[in-house]
Amino acid sequence: MSTSKNFANKVVLITGSSGGIGAGTAVEFARYGAQVVITGRNADNLSEVAKQCAAVSPNGLKPLEVLADVSKDADCKRLIDSTISAFKRLDILVNNAGKGVFCPITDTAILDKYREGMDTNLRSVVYLTHLSVDHLEKTKGNIINISSVAGLKPYRTGFIYCMSKCALDMFTKCLALELGPKGIRVNVINPGAIRTNFTQAMGYTNEQAEALYTTRAVKCPVGRVGESIDIANAILFLASDEASFVTGVHFVSDGGSLHAPS
Repeated sequence: MSTSKNFANKVVLITGSSGGIGAGTAVEFARYGAQVVITGRNADNLSEVAKQCAAVSPNGLKPLEVLADVSKDADCKRLIDSTISAFKRLDILVNNAGKGVFCPITDTAILDKYREGMDTNLRSVVYLTHLSVDHLEKTKGNIINISSVAGLKPYRTGFIYCMSKCALDMFTKCLALELGPKGIRVNVINPGAIRTNFTQAMGYTNEQAEALYTTRAVKCPVGRVGESIDIANAILFLASDEASFVTGVHFVSDGGSLHAPS
């Protein structure tokens, strides 16, 4: 096991970890010795991820499973309280939970959809960070926020999602300045198209999702869309001691698609 991926005795909390990038990240942290805290809204999915984590953990550590909806303030507080109650510390916070909201500005439910998107993609991150600072200062830990290339470029009817991710990027840079003196690093990853259940959660059928990935792959310089492991690897690097001089950065992991001709 390389030093850069030795997370033994580290407590890692990953939101949105009942599937997709969050689940993949939880498994990788567990593989390298971390005690992981997983959370999401689906108990069955959480249980399955927990089994995967325990199976690869060098010491067979079982994750702490917390059924929670991070768009609810009370659930955010319970999530942090449960983590500290169980392990007495927090080393790494991965704010991964996200919601795709796409609609035209003329949508009659615009304010409800705005609130939906912002509560999950931004408000939860602000509040969880607020609740975590004292604990992370004690461990000289770090925070990794999961944004999107949508925070760096506009998408038609995607203004709510794009705004939330753009704001998350700026929040990261501001917090890197504020929390650096406390010994806490804060970074953000901007993934491109990643093959997860995210598209299905937005209402796509499996066939529609595959068609989307095929279209995106053609436009991507590396010739494929990403997989959860691609982002998990970036997260583990930024969380590791090898990135101890890295804070306030946008880590774009998109196979080059951001700068490819449209």
